Amino acid sequence: MIRAIDHLNIVVSDLERSVRFYTEVLGFRKLKEARLEGGWIDRVVGLAGVQARVAYVVAPAGEPRVELLCYDRPVGAAVPANSQANTPGLRHFALRVDDMDAMCARLQGAGVKLFHAPVKVPAGVVSHDAGEKTLVYFLDPDGVILELAQYR
Repeated sequence: MIRAIDHLNIVVSDLERSVRFYTEVLGFRKLKEARLEGGWIDRVVGLAGVQARVAYVVAPAGEPRVELLCYDRPVGAAVPANSQANTPGLRHFALRVDDMDAMCARLQGAGVKLFHAPVKVPAGVVSHDAGEKTLVYFLDPDGVILELAQYR
């Protein structure tokens, strides 16, 4: 039986840039870094000769942690369609915020483009125990879709 989400993995092209984005712009805290190489990681990911670096970050409220993984070898290719909301597969994860306007201003101040201004989910579409939901999408430095979600 599944107990919880342990972590989310994002493959990044520049580890230092992504750590700065997730910590300085989004407010995550870096927990640790590690180097991944050898037969064990080759078997886990199904690739040969893996050499990678990983940084673990966590949101201010805690788990699950986000694993920012940068493959030095073999390097994968970016797929532009992955930055579109309708491409099949894992497309985004949502970050809960208390002040949507302040967080959007922070993102825009850091040069992040929002898909659109924050949008309230119309009453009757879905009812959340936490209240009315407002959301906005944006991209991280590697084109991963992230969502801000605020409930009132």
